[in-house]
Amino acid sequence: MNRQDVEKTITEYLKPIFGFALKRCKSIHDAEDLAQEIATRAFHALLIKDDVADMGKFIWTVAHNTLSNYYRDYAKSMVGVSIDEVAELIADPHSEINVSDSTESIRRLRSEIAYLSKLQRRIVIAYYFENRRQADIARELGIPLGTVKWHLFEAKKELKRGMDIMRKTSDLKFNPIKFHSFGINGSAGKKSVDEFFRSMLSQNICYCVRNTAKTVNEIADDMGVSPVYVESEVEFLAEYELLQVQKDKFIVNFIISEPTAELLTMQDNMYKRATELFANDLYDELVSSGILDNPDILCSQTDKPVSLTETHKADHNFIMWTLIPYIAAWSGEGLMDKGISFEEVATIRPDGAHNICHASVVPDKMILPEDYVYMKNWCGPMWNGNGERMLWQIDSQWSARGEDHGFQYTEDARRILSLYERESKERLSKDEYAWLAEHGYIKTNGDYEGQFKSSWQIVVLASKEINDKLLAIGERIKEKHKVEFDALKAPYAEAVLKSVPAHLKKVKAYELQFVFYSDGWFLIHCITTLLKNGKLKEPTEGQRKSLTTLIAPYKQ
Repeated sequence: MNRQDVEKTITEYLKPIFGFALKRCKSIHDAEDLAQEIATRAFHALLIKDDVADMGKFIWTVAHNTLSNYYRDYAKSMVGVSIDEVAELIADPHSEINVSDSTESIRRLRSEIAYLSKLQRRIVIAYYFENRRQADIARELGIPLGTVKWHLFEAKKELKRGMDIMRKTSDLKFNPIKFHSFGINGSAGKKSVDEFFRSMLSQNICYCVRNTAKTVNEIADDMGVSPVYVESEVEFLAEYELLQVQKDKFIVNFIISEPTAELLTMQDNMYKRATELFANDLYDELVSSGILDNPDILCSQTDKPVSLTETHKADHNFIMWTLIPYIAAWSGEGLMDKGISFEEVATIRPDGAHNICHASVVPDKMILPEDYVYMKNWCGPMWNGNGERMLWQIDSQWSARGEDHGFQYTEDARRILSLYERESKERLSKDEYAWLAEHGYIKTNGDYEGQFKSSWQIVVLASKEINDKLLAIGERIKEKHKVEFDALKAPYAEAVLKSVPAHLKKVKAYELQFVFYSDGWFLIHCITTLLKNGKLKEPTEGQRKSLTTLIAPYKQ
């Protein structure tokens, strides 16, 4: 069944399902949990079924199966407030809210209390449920007595309003989204992006306000949970400016991409055509020019043990794996549209980060071309410098670093550059060599206390001159194909900007400036195109740890 029909069906059965659970549980909490589990299981089952002849029979079969699991798992440990005891929570018999003795009304009232603001909840619970004096509540909260009275009055109105409406169900309640990927463009701070999107709750809060600003209560309503569960997470996300505050409402402050099959196919075709032009020309010129044998391109990568007497030069294929994406990313910057600066769109966060955050949500079922190029285990290009040199690196499906770096890249990069400079002047410690070897930057041979040799396994551009020559080759080729590049990019950029909320269009426009430059999709397509055309060869197992890593003169 399609999602719209499934949602409609589940919504129609919500009340009967809850009644079924309520009759079989000892507490409202357990009944709510059981009803939620039945609805969720039925929802996911119906998404993959198209042949349900008797919907009622199907729903109640799911309900009874779920109930059997419930009895098996919880028979000896039923917890929660007894339905008969819930009535005692209604501490104000003179309340203007007309509550009958039915368990449904009592359950609704308790639910609606959870939808009050944080301050109103504290006041209502203290006054009605803890029987505390208004003056004591005011003193504890540090607010005037009149403010307490006003909140009690407003809370009654809000509770009555909530009891009179039927809160909507939403897709996020039954089928919460999960980010397919997320990351940053810029510098990380003390907190990693994983901490911001540490749970599905934080991800769904952001997704809920991706296009429209909403209050905490509206977010909670859309997610089908109490504001109690979302308030602290909303405050955390707002503190680090993942959410933007607009009066009492919140809206996402980063781009959440929801690509369609049509847009992804357009993107894939654009990059395929561009890299057929650029990557093939670049490869051919690097080979024909003889520049790969320039003595200032250093690389001693070898799958064999390091020779104690001879210096080894890496094969051209391995060197190309690094130079091709490096030149593709850095060359031709003068040709770029730089109308929007990083400072205009990046966010400075409280933990010292200065970056643009982004995430993507991909539908469960999406039909893409068989030859679609996927970005697997891709991270980068990453670079960090010390004023003289920089470490430039890509992690991908072809490299074997795995999660060695993760968000330690900045710290590791500085350490590697420092050790590289020291090693050119003096022998490093045994532990330092061991660390570099473990991460694939060097190989060693011999006895550390006797005959010993180390060999750097990554590509090193030893002079500014060789760096400039390599980038000049890339620039000439990009200038040669600029008209074709612009024609390929224009319809794609237009389609992408249409899919972005108005308040984030400038951020997306900034990112689009880097298409065909320091752009991960462009780089992976360069590699894939050359592999497909038989020019690049797959790296050997021994080369994977030191692949696509380069030390070069520092570039401002």
